[in-house]
Amino acid sequence: MLDIAEELHRWVEQGREFAVATVVATNGSAPRQPGAALAVDADGTAIGSVSGGCVEGAVYELCQEALRTGEPVLERFGYSDEDAFAVGLTCGGIIDILVQPVRTSVPRPAGDSGGAGKPVDSTADTLAAALAASTSGEAAALARVVQGPAELLGRALLVRPDGGHTGTLGGHPGLDHTVVEETRALLDAGRTATLEIGAEGSRCGSPVVLLVESSVPAPRMIVFGAIDFASALVKVGKFLNYHVTVCDARPVFATRTRFPDADEIVVDWPHRYLDSQELDSRTVLCVLTHDAKFDVPLLERALRLPVAYVGAMGSRRTHLDRQQRLRDIGLSELEVNRLRSPIGLDLGARTPEETALSIAAEIVANRRGGTGAPLTGAHTPIHHDTTRPVGRIGSVA
Repeated sequence: MLDIAEELHRWVEQGREFAVATVVATNGSAPRQPGAALAVDADGTAIGSVSGGCVEGAVYELCQEALRTGEPVLERFGYSDEDAFAVGLTCGGIIDILVQPVRTSVPRPAGDSGGAGKPVDSTADTLAAALAASTSGEAAALARVVQGPAELLGRALLVRPDGGHTGTLGGHPGLDHTVVEETRALLDAGRTATLEIGAEGSRCGSPVVLLVESSVPAPRMIVFGAIDFASALVKVGKFLNYHVTVCDARPVFATRTRFPDADEIVVDWPHRYLDSQELDSRTVLCVLTHDAKFDVPLLERALRLPVAYVGAMGSRRTHLDRQQRLRDIGLSELEVNRLRSPIGLDLGARTPEETALSIAAEIVANRRGGTGAPLTGAHTPIHHDTTRPVGRIGSVA
């Protein structure tokens, strides 16, 4: 649901009633991953997607039904389901979708009596708080019950990094406590995942499965070297939803005019700037300077940081020379081998835009566990599930 948080937050502020359908589990070649959402308001306006088009029509109708009944519903669509096949899920996968009506305590616009007299759902207020947190860039995770006792379906907790939370899973404080602690661990990693809690761990006598959606500030991409290739890479980085910084020691090149799309432009020696930053495991570092006086002290530090990706531009000859320089100043073979150089995948790129695409493709492949090989004729999975682990607590009966 948080992938369309900004628009849904506007709907909440406008007092619009809506139903939101969220992919909560997948199996096989599913077109969208858990967390993907489609929402429909009382006027029939729809945003988002749960299947890339396969079952949108059927899910749209489920949302309209949820608006009429006020009740959440869990629905499965799959290749083996004749009804689902009829509406177009022909990819061979299975998706479970939770549909929830959302009616918050936010007042409707003056003169609008729609929804008057209808009870407000406290779970909806928790969902509204999650949308507000995501829109504002606050780190928080939304945990929703997607399997378990019927009365708990759709119940939600909004969990913050310090363990503070909003909402309840229905009068089971032990369950709330367990979910808060496990959700915090997923939030720390910035991950969306399915959380399974056995009957003993749930404290409510039945196993419970939750979808945890983490909303964290955008991951960082730091581009070192204010060259023409960097300008193209900044644009692609923004397209991939990175917070992009350009750093170069030369003020004549590191300017807003040259990099209008960058979130930050820093004039400083690259290694000194890197030393000043607190980086997490989602950060990607792209070194485009291919100048030893900049590269070597920068890479000495970068390759010892727990970041997601370190790539450096240069010819194969430059790469071999760079590797030896790094060994000479004390980096281990394991550290040296973390370096992606020459940077990018082999796309035959020539222009700055094509080169930026090849770098971005390598970053995505590294993040998602892809091989970079053509899908045509391959027997590898189309979708890799490297960022959505499953947590288990207790034993599921």
